[in-house]
Amino acid sequence: MPHQQRRRGTRVRAVAGTAAMALLGAGCAGAGGTAFGGGDALNVLMVNNPQMVELQKLTAEHFTAETGIKVHFTVLPENDVRDKISQDFSNQAGQYDVGTISNFEVPFFAKNDWLHPLDTYAEQDEEFDQDDILEPLRDSLTAEGKLYAEPFYGESSFLMYRKDVFEAKGLTMPPHPTWTEVAGLAAEADGAEPGMKGICLRGLPGWGELMAPLTTVVNTMGGTWFTEDWKPQLTSPEFTKATKFYVDLVRKHGERGASQSGYAECLNNMTQGKTAMWYDATAGAGSLEAADSPVKGKIGYVPAPVEETKSSGWLYTWAWGIQKASKKSDDAWKFVSWASSKEYESLVGETSGWSNAPAGKRASTYDNPEYREAAGAFADVTEQAISGADPKNPGVQPRPVPGIQFVGIPEFTDLGTRVAQEISAAIAGRQSVDKALATSQKLAEQVAKEYR
Repeated sequence: MPHQQRRRGTRVRAVAGTAAMALLGAGCAGAGGTAFGGGDALNVLMVNNPQMVELQKLTAEHFTAETGIKVHFTVLPENDVRDKISQDFSNQAGQYDVGTISNFEVPFFAKNDWLHPLDTYAEQDEEFDQDDILEPLRDSLTAEGKLYAEPFYGESSFLMYRKDVFEAKGLTMPPHPTWTEVAGLAAEADGAEPGMKGICLRGLPGWGELMAPLTTVVNTMGGTWFTEDWKPQLTSPEFTKATKFYVDLVRKHGERGASQSGYAECLNNMTQGKTAMWYDATAGAGSLEAADSPVKGKIGYVPAPVEETKSSGWLYTWAWGIQKASKKSDDAWKFVSWASSKEYESLVGETSGWSNAPAGKRASTYDNPEYREAAGAFADVTEQAISGADPKNPGVQPRPVPGIQFVGIPEFTDLGTRVAQEISAAIAGRQSVDKALATSQKLAEQVAKEYR
Protein backbone atom coordinates (compact mmCIF):
# COMPACT_ATOMS: atom_id res chain seq x y z
CA MET A 1 0.00 0.00 0.00
CA PRO A 2 1.46 3.44 -0.91
CA HIS A 3 2.73 5.60 1.92
CA GLN A 4 0.08 8.26 1.32
CA GLN A 5 -2.64 5.63 1.48
CA ARG A 6 -1.41 4.32 4.82
CA ARG A 7 -1.80 7.82 6.27
CA ARG A 8 -5.23 8.11 4.72
CA GLY A 9 -6.15 4.71 6.08
CA THR A 10 -5.60 5.83 9.65
CA ARG A 11 -8.00 8.72 9.19
CA VAL A 12 -10.63 6.69 7.33
CA ARG A 13 -10.59 3.94 9.94
CA ALA A 14 -10.93 6.51 12.71
CA VAL A 15 -13.95 8.01 11.01
CA ALA A 16 -15.36 4.59 10.23
CA GLY A 17 -15.29 3.58 13.88
CA THR A 18 -16.10 -0.13 14.02
CA ALA A 19 -15.78 -0.76 10.27
CA ALA A 20 -15.06 -4.35 9.40
CA MET A 21 -11.41 -5.19 8.82
CA ALA A 22 -12.00 -7.92 6.28
CA LEU A 23 -11.22 -7.16 2.65
CA LEU A 24 -14.47 -6.95 0.73
CA GLY A 25 -14.33 -6.90 -3.06
CA ALA A 26 -15.98 -4.01 -4.87
CA GLY A 27 -18.92 -5.19 -6.92
CA CYS A 28 -18.96 -3.85 -10.44
CA ALA A 29 -21.31 -3.65 -13.36
CA GLY A 30 -20.22 -2.89 -16.87
CA ALA A 31 -21.93 -0.34 -19.07
CA GLY A 32 -25.60 -1.10 -18.95
CA GLY A 33 -25.25 -3.59 -16.11
CA THR A 34 -26.33 -3.20 -12.53
CA ALA A 35 -25.18 -4.75 -9.27
CA PHE A 36 -26.64 -3.96 -5.89
CA GLY A 37 -25.25 -4.65 -2.47
CA GLY A 38 -27.07 -5.54 0.71
CA GLY A 39 -26.46 -4.43 4.26
CA ASP A 40 -23.98 -1.58 4.47
CA ALA A 41 -22.83 -1.78 0.84
CA LEU A 42 -22.97 1.44 -1.14
CA ASN A 43 -24.52 1.66 -4.59
CA VAL A 44 -22.74 4.17 -6.80
CA LEU A 45 -23.99 5.22 -10.23
CA MET A 46 -21.33 6.92 -12.37
CA VAL A 47 -20.32 7.94 -15.87
CA ASN A 48 -17.95 5.67 -17.81
CA ASN A 49 -15.14 8.19 -18.31
CA PRO A 50 -11.59 6.77 -17.97
CA GLN A 51 -10.94 8.37 -14.57
CA MET A 52 -14.10 6.78 -13.14
CA VAL A 53 -13.17 3.38 -14.51
CA GLU A 54 -9.78 3.75 -12.78
CA LEU A 55 -11.57 4.55 -9.51
CA GLN A 56 -13.68 1.45 -9.90
CA LYS A 57 -10.54 -0.68 -10.19
CA LEU A 58 -8.90 0.84 -7.11
CA THR A 59 -11.84 0.89 -4.70
CA ALA A 60 -11.74 -2.65 -3.33
CA GLU A 61 -8.01 -2.78 -2.63
CA HIS A 62 -7.90 0.62 -0.97
CA PHE A 63 -11.19 2.14 0.18
CA THR A 64 -12.94 -1.14 1.03
CA ALA A 65 -9.81 -2.62 2.58
CA GLU A 66 -9.49 0.39 4.89
CA THR A 67 -13.14 0.92 5.82
CA GLY A 68 -14.84 -2.44 5.30
CA ILE A 69 -17.46 -0.67 3.18
CA LYS A 70 -18.28 -2.60 0.06
CA VAL A 71 -19.11 -0.58 -3.06
CA HIS A 72 -21.23 -1.68 -6.01
CA PHE A 73 -20.84 0.38 -9.18
CA THR A 74 -23.19 0.90 -12.08
CA VAL A 75 -21.23 2.46 -14.94
CA LEU A 76 -23.01 4.01 -17.93
CA PRO A 77 -22.27 6.32 -20.90
CA GLU A 78 -22.77 10.04 -20.30
CA ASN A 79 -26.24 10.49 -21.78
CA ASP A 80 -27.52 7.30 -20.13
CA VAL A 81 -26.10 8.08 -16.70
CA ARG A 82 -27.65 11.56 -16.71
CA ASP A 83 -31.08 10.10 -17.45
CA LYS A 84 -30.80 7.35 -14.84
CA ILE A 85 -29.53 9.64 -12.09
CA SER A 86 -32.25 12.21 -12.78
CA GLN A 87 -34.88 9.48 -12.65
CA ASP A 88 -33.59 7.81 -9.51
CA PHE A 89 -32.87 10.99 -7.55
CA SER A 90 -36.18 12.63 -8.53
CA ASN A 91 -38.09 9.57 -7.33
CA GLN A 92 -36.06 9.52 -4.10
CA ALA A 93 -36.27 5.75 -4.04
CA GLY A 94 -32.76 5.47 -2.63
CA GLN A 95 -31.72 2.80 -5.11
CA TYR A 96 -28.38 4.59 -5.53
CA ASP A 97 -26.62 6.25 -2.61
CA VAL A 98 -24.11 8.25 -4.67
CA GLY A 99 -24.25 9.52 -8.23
CA THR A 100 -21.97 11.49 -10.52
CA ILE A 101 -23.67 14.80 -11.11
CA SER A 102 -22.34 18.09 -12.44
CA ASN A 103 -22.45 21.79 -11.68
CA PHE A 104 -25.37 21.93 -14.11
CA GLU A 105 -27.65 19.69 -12.03
CA VAL A 106 -26.70 20.86 -8.54
CA PRO A 107 -28.95 23.96 -8.33
CA PHE A 108 -32.05 22.08 -9.51
CA PHE A 109 -31.41 18.92 -7.52
CA ALA A 110 -30.79 21.03 -4.41
CA LYS A 111 -33.93 23.12 -4.92
CA ASN A 112 -35.99 19.92 -5.21
CA ASP A 113 -34.40 18.52 -2.03
CA TRP A 114 -32.93 15.50 -3.83
CA LEU A 115 -29.41 15.89 -2.41
CA HIS A 116 -27.93 15.49 1.06
CA PRO A 117 -26.19 18.73 2.17
CA LEU A 118 -22.46 18.15 2.76
CA ASP A 119 -21.45 21.23 4.76
CA THR A 120 -21.34 19.49 8.14
CA TYR A 121 -19.38 16.54 6.78
CA ALA A 122 -16.85 18.81 5.06
CA GLU A 123 -16.45 21.05 8.12
CA GLN A 124 -15.86 18.13 10.48
CA ASP A 125 -13.51 16.34 8.09
CA GLU A 126 -10.48 18.62 8.46
CA GLU A 127 -8.13 16.35 6.52
CA PHE A 128 -10.39 16.58 3.47
CA ASP A 129 -9.50 20.30 3.29
CA GLN A 130 -12.55 21.88 1.64
CA ASP A 131 -10.73 25.21 1.27
CA ASP A 132 -8.27 23.51 -1.10
CA ILE A 133 -11.04 22.99 -3.68
CA LEU A 134 -10.71 25.63 -6.43
CA GLU A 135 -13.14 28.49 -5.81
CA PRO A 136 -15.00 28.28 -9.16
CA LEU A 137 -15.82 24.64 -8.43
CA ARG A 138 -16.78 25.28 -4.79
CA ASP A 139 -19.13 27.99 -5.94
CA SER A 140 -20.62 25.90 -8.73
CA LEU A 141 -21.46 23.05 -6.34
CA THR A 142 -23.07 25.34 -3.78
CA ALA A 143 -26.74 26.34 -3.92
CA GLU A 144 -28.43 28.87 -1.65
CA GLY A 145 -25.40 28.88 0.61
CA LYS A 146 -25.19 25.11 1.08
CA LEU A 147 -22.65 22.65 -0.33
CA TYR A 148 -24.26 19.74 -2.18
CA ALA A 149 -21.47 17.90 -4.04
CA GLU A 150 -17.72 17.31 -4.07
CA PRO A 151 -15.75 17.35 -7.33
CA PHE A 152 -14.03 14.22 -8.63
CA TYR A 153 -12.32 16.29 -11.27
CA GLY A 154 -12.78 19.74 -12.70
CA GLU A 155 -12.36 20.84 -16.26
CA SER A 156 -12.52 23.64 -18.72
CA SER A 157 -11.96 23.29 -22.46
CA PHE A 158 -8.92 23.85 -24.65
CA LEU A 159 -7.41 22.97 -28.00
CA MET A 160 -5.11 19.97 -28.29
CA TYR A 161 -2.87 19.47 -31.31
CA ARG A 162 -0.12 17.20 -32.58
CA LYS A 163 3.13 19.16 -32.28
CA ASP A 164 5.07 16.68 -34.42
CA VAL A 165 2.50 16.79 -37.23
CA PHE A 166 2.47 20.59 -37.20
CA GLU A 167 6.27 20.69 -37.31
CA ALA A 168 6.39 18.23 -40.21
CA LYS A 169 3.84 20.30 -42.13
CA GLY A 170 5.46 23.62 -41.29
CA LEU A 171 2.42 24.78 -39.34
CA THR A 172 2.49 27.10 -36.33
CA MET A 173 -0.14 27.06 -33.62
CA PRO A 174 -0.75 30.57 -32.22
CA PRO A 175 -0.51 30.79 -28.40
CA HIS A 176 -4.08 32.15 -28.35
CA PRO A 177 -5.76 30.96 -31.56
CA THR A 178 -8.96 32.23 -33.10
CA TRP A 179 -11.50 29.88 -34.62
CA THR A 180 -10.71 31.36 -38.03
CA GLU A 181 -7.07 30.36 -37.56
CA VAL A 182 -8.08 26.90 -36.34
CA ALA A 183 -10.20 26.29 -39.43
CA GLY A 184 -7.23 27.17 -41.64
CA LEU A 185 -4.93 24.86 -39.68
CA ALA A 186 -7.48 22.02 -39.87
CA ALA A 187 -7.48 22.31 -43.66
CA GLU A 188 -3.68 22.26 -43.77
CA ALA A 189 -3.36 19.31 -41.36
CA ASP A 190 -6.09 17.21 -42.99
CA GLY A 191 -4.38 14.16 -44.46
CA ALA A 192 -1.00 15.02 -42.93
CA GLU A 193 -0.64 11.32 -42.14
CA PRO A 194 -2.53 8.40 -43.70
CA GLY A 195 -6.11 8.41 -42.39
CA MET A 196 -5.58 11.55 -40.29
CA LYS A 197 -8.26 14.25 -40.22
CA GLY A 198 -7.64 17.89 -39.42
CA ILE A 199 -9.77 18.14 -36.28
CA CYS A 200 -12.19 16.22 -34.08
CA LEU A 201 -15.32 17.97 -32.79
CA ARG A 202 -18.26 16.40 -30.99
CA GLY A 203 -21.29 15.71 -33.18
CA LEU A 204 -23.08 13.19 -30.97
CA PRO A 205 -26.56 14.38 -29.92
CA GLY A 206 -26.83 15.40 -26.29
CA TRP A 207 -26.89 18.64 -24.33
CA GLY A 208 -23.63 17.59 -22.68
CA GLU A 209 -22.12 16.20 -25.89
CA LEU A 210 -22.45 18.23 -29.10
CA MET A 211 -24.01 21.28 -27.46
CA ALA A 212 -21.15 21.82 -24.99
CA PRO A 213 -18.39 22.73 -27.46
CA LEU A 214 -20.79 24.27 -29.96
CA THR A 215 -22.23 26.63 -27.35
CA THR A 216 -18.74 27.94 -26.54
CA VAL A 217 -18.29 28.69 -30.25
CA VAL A 218 -21.67 30.47 -30.27
CA ASN A 219 -20.62 32.53 -27.23
CA THR A 220 -17.34 33.73 -28.68
CA MET A 221 -18.86 34.45 -32.10
CA GLY A 222 -21.31 36.86 -30.50
CA GLY A 223 -24.35 34.62 -30.08
CA THR A 224 -26.48 33.44 -27.19
CA TRP A 225 -29.36 31.03 -26.64
CA PHE A 226 -31.54 33.69 -25.00
CA THR A 227 -31.40 37.43 -24.48
CA GLU A 228 -31.56 38.76 -20.95
CA ASP A 229 -35.37 39.02 -21.27
CA TRP A 230 -35.74 35.46 -22.58
CA LYS A 231 -36.02 36.02 -26.31
CA PRO A 232 -34.66 32.95 -28.17
CA GLN A 233 -31.78 33.71 -30.52
CA LEU A 234 -31.16 30.43 -32.34
CA THR A 235 -31.96 31.93 -35.75
CA SER A 236 -30.00 35.12 -35.08
CA PRO A 237 -27.12 35.93 -37.46
CA GLU A 238 -24.55 35.22 -34.73
CA PHE A 239 -25.96 31.85 -33.64
CA THR A 240 -26.40 30.86 -37.28
CA LYS A 241 -22.86 31.90 -38.20
CA ALA A 242 -21.34 29.94 -35.33
CA THR A 243 -23.38 26.81 -36.05
CA LYS A 244 -22.64 26.86 -39.77
CA PHE A 245 -18.96 27.37 -38.99
CA TYR A 246 -18.93 24.37 -36.62
CA VAL A 247 -20.91 22.10 -38.95
CA ASP A 248 -18.86 23.08 -42.02
CA LEU A 249 -15.58 22.58 -40.16
CA VAL A 250 -16.41 19.09 -38.90
CA ARG A 251 -17.95 18.06 -42.26
CA LYS A 252 -14.93 19.24 -44.27
CA HIS A 253 -12.04 18.36 -41.99
CA GLY A 254 -13.49 16.44 -39.05
CA GLU A 255 -13.59 12.78 -38.07
CA ARG A 256 -15.47 10.11 -39.92
CA GLY A 257 -18.88 9.40 -38.40
CA ALA A 258 -18.85 12.81 -36.75
CA SER A 259 -22.60 12.82 -36.08
CA GLN A 260 -22.09 9.86 -33.74
CA SER A 261 -18.81 11.02 -32.18
CA GLY A 262 -18.74 12.38 -28.64
CA TYR A 263 -16.02 12.91 -26.05
CA ALA A 264 -15.06 9.23 -25.86
CA GLU A 265 -14.81 8.81 -29.64
CA CYS A 266 -12.72 11.97 -30.11
CA LEU A 267 -10.42 10.93 -27.27
CA ASN A 268 -9.90 7.59 -28.97
CA ASN A 269 -9.27 9.27 -32.34
CA MET A 270 -6.66 11.60 -30.84
CA THR A 271 -4.99 8.79 -28.92
CA GLN A 272 -4.82 6.58 -32.00
CA GLY A 273 -3.36 9.31 -34.23
CA LYS A 274 -6.48 9.72 -36.37
CA THR A 275 -6.79 13.48 -35.88
CA ALA A 276 -4.35 16.40 -35.79
CA MET A 277 -6.40 18.63 -33.47
CA TRP A 278 -9.14 18.22 -30.91
CA TYR A 279 -11.15 20.91 -29.14
CA ASP A 280 -12.70 19.51 -25.98
CA ALA A 281 -12.44 19.07 -22.22
CA THR A 282 -9.14 19.68 -20.45
CA ALA A 283 -9.71 16.34 -18.70
CA GLY A 284 -8.75 14.56 -21.92
CA ALA A 285 -5.11 15.55 -21.50
CA GLY A 286 -4.56 13.08 -18.68
CA SER A 287 -5.41 10.15 -20.94
CA LEU A 288 -3.34 11.52 -23.82
CA GLU A 289 -0.29 11.87 -21.56
CA ALA A 290 -0.73 8.53 -19.78
CA ALA A 291 2.26 6.21 -19.72
CA ASP A 292 0.73 3.80 -22.23
CA SER A 293 -0.59 6.50 -24.60
CA PRO A 294 0.81 6.27 -28.16
CA VAL A 295 0.81 10.08 -28.37
CA LYS A 296 2.38 10.85 -24.98
CA GLY A 297 4.67 13.87 -25.33
CA LYS A 298 3.45 14.68 -28.83
CA ILE A 299 0.53 16.93 -27.90
CA GLY A 300 0.49 20.69 -27.49
CA TYR A 301 -2.20 22.52 -25.50
CA VAL A 302 -3.49 26.07 -26.03
CA PRO A 303 -6.52 27.98 -24.69
CA ALA A 304 -9.96 27.55 -26.21
CA PRO A 305 -10.16 29.40 -29.54
CA VAL A 306 -11.92 32.77 -29.54
CA GLU A 307 -13.34 35.35 -31.91
CA GLU A 308 -15.12 38.22 -30.13
CA THR A 309 -14.40 37.31 -26.48
CA LYS A 310 -11.14 37.20 -24.54
CA SER A 311 -11.71 33.58 -23.51
CA SER A 312 -14.21 30.85 -24.26
CA GLY A 313 -13.33 27.83 -22.12
CA TRP A 314 -16.20 26.19 -20.28
CA LEU A 315 -16.49 25.25 -16.61
CA TYR A 316 -17.54 21.75 -15.67
CA THR A 317 -17.06 19.19 -12.97
CA TRP A 318 -18.07 15.61 -12.55
CA ALA A 319 -18.90 15.56 -8.88
CA TRP A 320 -20.27 13.20 -6.25
CA GLY A 321 -23.75 13.86 -4.92
CA ILE A 322 -25.39 11.86 -2.13
CA GLN A 323 -29.08 11.12 -2.64
CA LYS A 324 -31.22 12.63 0.12
CA ALA A 325 -33.14 9.36 0.48
CA SER A 326 -30.00 7.30 1.10
CA LYS A 327 -29.97 5.55 4.45
CA LYS A 328 -26.17 5.28 4.27
CA SER A 329 -25.16 8.94 4.11
CA ASP A 330 -22.32 8.56 6.64
CA ASP A 331 -20.72 5.75 4.65
CA ALA A 332 -21.49 7.61 1.44
CA TRP A 333 -19.52 10.61 2.72
CA LYS A 334 -16.58 8.33 3.53
CA PHE A 335 -16.58 7.19 -0.09
CA VAL A 336 -17.08 10.70 -1.49
CA SER A 337 -14.36 12.21 0.68
CA TRP A 338 -11.95 9.44 -0.34
CA ALA A 339 -12.75 9.73 -4.04
CA SER A 340 -12.31 13.53 -3.98
CA SER A 341 -9.27 13.59 -1.71
CA LYS A 342 -5.65 14.63 -2.17
CA GLU A 343 -4.68 11.11 -1.15
CA TYR A 344 -6.72 9.53 -3.92
CA GLU A 345 -4.92 11.72 -6.44
CA SER A 346 -1.64 10.47 -4.97
CA LEU A 347 -2.83 6.87 -5.24
CA VAL A 348 -3.58 7.30 -8.93
CA GLY A 349 -0.29 9.11 -9.42
CA GLU A 350 1.63 6.22 -7.91
CA THR A 351 -0.32 3.40 -9.55
CA SER A 352 -0.94 4.70 -13.07
CA GLY A 353 1.00 7.94 -13.40
CA TRP A 354 0.43 11.48 -12.18
CA SER A 355 -0.77 12.73 -15.56
CA ASN A 356 -3.77 10.43 -15.11
CA ALA A 357 -4.76 11.82 -11.69
CA PRO A 358 -8.28 13.33 -11.55
CA ALA A 359 -7.08 16.93 -11.36
CA GLY A 360 -8.63 20.31 -12.02
CA LYS A 361 -10.25 20.58 -8.59
CA ARG A 362 -7.58 21.32 -5.95
CA ALA A 363 -5.08 24.17 -5.67
CA SER A 364 -2.58 21.82 -4.01
CA THR A 365 -2.47 19.62 -7.11
CA TYR A 366 -0.84 22.42 -9.09
CA ASP A 367 1.75 22.93 -6.34
CA ASN A 368 2.66 19.24 -6.33
CA PRO A 369 6.10 18.74 -7.95
CA GLU A 370 5.26 15.18 -9.00
CA TYR A 371 2.09 16.28 -10.73
CA ARG A 372 3.76 19.23 -12.41
CA GLU A 373 6.56 17.03 -13.70
CA ALA A 374 4.11 14.59 -15.27
CA ALA A 375 1.47 17.09 -16.37
CA GLY A 376 3.69 20.02 -17.22
CA ALA A 377 2.48 20.06 -20.81
CA PHE A 378 -1.07 20.97 -19.81
CA ALA A 379 -1.16 21.85 -16.09
CA ASP A 380 -0.86 25.63 -16.37
CA VAL A 381 -3.24 26.06 -19.30
CA THR A 382 -5.79 23.88 -17.51
CA GLU A 383 -5.60 25.78 -14.21
CA GLN A 384 -5.78 29.13 -16.02
CA ALA A 385 -8.80 27.99 -18.04
CA ILE A 386 -10.69 26.81 -14.95
CA SER A 387 -9.78 29.86 -12.86
CA GLY A 388 -10.66 32.23 -15.70
CA ALA A 389 -14.04 30.72 -16.57
CA ASP A 390 -16.93 33.12 -15.98
CA PRO A 391 -20.35 31.39 -16.05
CA LYS A 392 -22.15 34.68 -15.44
CA ASN A 393 -20.61 36.50 -18.42
CA PRO A 394 -19.50 33.98 -21.07
CA GLY A 395 -20.38 36.07 -24.12
CA VAL A 396 -20.75 39.61 -25.40
CA GLN A 397 -24.22 40.30 -23.97
CA PRO A 398 -26.06 39.83 -20.64
CA ARG A 399 -27.67 36.42 -20.04
CA PRO A 400 -30.84 35.55 -18.10
CA VAL A 401 -29.10 32.77 -16.11
CA PRO A 402 -25.49 31.59 -15.59
CA GLY A 403 -23.88 28.96 -17.78
CA ILE A 404 -21.07 28.78 -20.32
CA GLN A 405 -21.61 25.56 -22.28
CA PHE A 406 -25.20 25.24 -21.13
CA VAL A 407 -28.18 27.39 -20.15
CA GLY A 408 -28.69 27.08 -16.40
CA ILE A 409 -32.32 25.97 -16.37
CA PRO A 410 -33.64 22.43 -15.81
CA GLU A 411 -35.44 22.46 -19.17
CA PHE A 412 -32.08 22.61 -20.94
CA THR A 413 -31.56 18.87 -20.56
CA ASP A 414 -34.44 18.31 -22.95
CA LEU A 415 -34.07 21.48 -25.02
CA GLY A 416 -30.32 21.08 -25.49
CA THR A 417 -30.64 17.44 -26.47
CA ARG A 418 -33.44 18.11 -28.98
CA VAL A 419 -31.50 20.97 -30.56
CA ALA A 420 -28.41 18.74 -30.64
CA GLN A 421 -30.40 16.13 -32.55
CA GLU A 422 -31.32 18.73 -35.17
CA ILE A 423 -27.75 19.97 -35.57
CA SER A 424 -26.31 16.45 -35.56
CA ALA A 425 -28.65 15.69 -38.45
CA ALA A 426 -27.11 18.66 -40.29
CA ILE A 427 -23.63 17.30 -39.59
CA ALA A 428 -24.77 13.97 -41.05
CA GLY A 429 -26.03 15.80 -44.15
CA ARG A 430 -29.69 14.94 -43.57
CA GLN A 431 -30.84 18.56 -43.40
CA SER A 432 -29.52 22.12 -43.68
CA VAL A 433 -28.30 24.16 -40.74
CA ASP A 434 -31.00 26.74 -41.45
CA LYS A 435 -33.71 24.10 -41.17
CA ALA A 436 -32.14 22.69 -38.01
CA LEU A 437 -32.06 26.11 -36.37
CA ALA A 438 -35.57 27.04 -37.48
CA THR A 439 -36.88 23.94 -35.70
CA SER A 440 -34.64 24.67 -32.72
CA GLN A 441 -35.90 28.26 -32.44
CA LYS A 442 -39.46 26.96 -32.04
CA LEU A 443 -38.32 24.55 -29.33
CA ALA A 444 -36.56 27.37 -27.50
CA GLU A 445 -39.63 29.59 -27.77
CA GLN A 446 -41.72 26.99 -25.94
CA VAL A 447 -39.23 27.04 -23.05
CA ALA A 448 -38.88 30.82 -23.02
CA LYS A 449 -42.63 31.30 -22.52
CA GLU A 450 -42.28 29.80 -19.04
CA TYR A 451 -39.77 32.45 -18.02
CA ARG A 452 -41.04 35.66 -19.65
